[in-house]
Amino acid sequence: MDSLSQIVLGGAIAAAIAPAAHRRAALLAGAALATLPDLDGLLIKAFTDNPVSLMTVHRSFSHSLFVLPLLGTLIWWLYKRFGHGRVAAAPGRWWWAMVLALVTHPLLDAFTVYGTQLWWPFMPPPTMWSSVFIIDPLYTIWLLIGCAVAWFARARPVAQRALVLGLVLSTGYLGWSLVAKAQVDRAADQALASMGLADAPRFSVPMPFNTLLWRVVAMTPQGYVVGDRSLWADHGPMRFQGYPSNVQALRQAADVPAVRRLQWFNHGFMRAQVQDGELVLSDLRMGLEPDYNFNFAVAAEHDGQWQAIAPQQQRPSYREAGNRGVLKQRLAQMWQRIWQAPEHTPTAVSTQ
Repeated sequence: MDSLSQIVLGGAIAAAIAPAAHRRAALLAGAALATLPDLDGLLIKAFTDNPVSLMTVHRSFSHSLFVLPLLGTLIWWLYKRFGHGRVAAAPGRWWWAMVLALVTHPLLDAFTVYGTQLWWPFMPPPTMWSSVFIIDPLYTIWLLIGCAVAWFARARPVAQRALVLGLVLSTGYLGWSLVAKAQVDRAADQALASMGLADAPRFSVPMPFNTLLWRVVAMTPQGYVVGDRSLWADHGPMRFQGYPSNVQALRQAADVPAVRRLQWFNHGFMRAQVQDGELVLSDLRMGLEPDYNFNFAVAAEHDGQWQAIAPQQQRPSYREAGNRGVLKQRLAQMWQRIWQAPEHTPTAVSTQ
């Protein structure tokens, strides 16, 4: 999730747990601790400039449920031993405040589609519950209000009530996102089964800033299909449009280290294209057709064989100079799509 959401979540949790007399200190401590895991990017950049590594090592050791409780305990012990007395005055409550401010960071991240390596150093594919977008005001606003009230109310009872209410409402919103996702998945399963894709790997993810409009991608033998679903406007069968991917080149380059790494990281949800003799892989989980946020040239063809090259990240076209209006246009179209079903629903197309 975005930094603001993590800051107010960590601050709200720590301030709700710590003694009322320590509330402002707890807000600041929780906010700082909740920011800490995302500083891993600075450490990773000190060791590599490989864009595939920068993407896939992020949210690993710094987001591990094995590492963060130990880190929180160490920080707690240092403050208890050498601090100014607050932690020593209420060690049990401060331990919970510090550890939970850290641990809830990766748990919240796991609700997004990017992927969070909760079980590092073990290496299952990253967890991606993908039920909220990385920025969602309806999640963050309740925590922000709770923290603001607590900052000014300090030790008064209204501060605790505001914090608890903010945590309840934001957590309830996460619960709603899972319910919404289940409804979308059910509609997608029925539509894909009718297309002969009942067993196709697929994922669903909400569109930016909301949980009413969703996007579903399913992989096919020749590429992938994409469909969208508005929980407000859509009532009939879900429809999908097919798109090609160079699955043959992807298969031939399967042993290239960057290909293996990305295949593991994004669960195989990739588009493969050959551009100027290079294999370019796009992460289908983040972006909108035809532009995706993460695109990497990872291999070059020589004598009919794919050979690894130093990975190079390619910017999506909407970020190029002169194309900035494209993003605004797509966001406007997305907002309209939430409330209106398409006038002409495309026929379901598969790339089988």
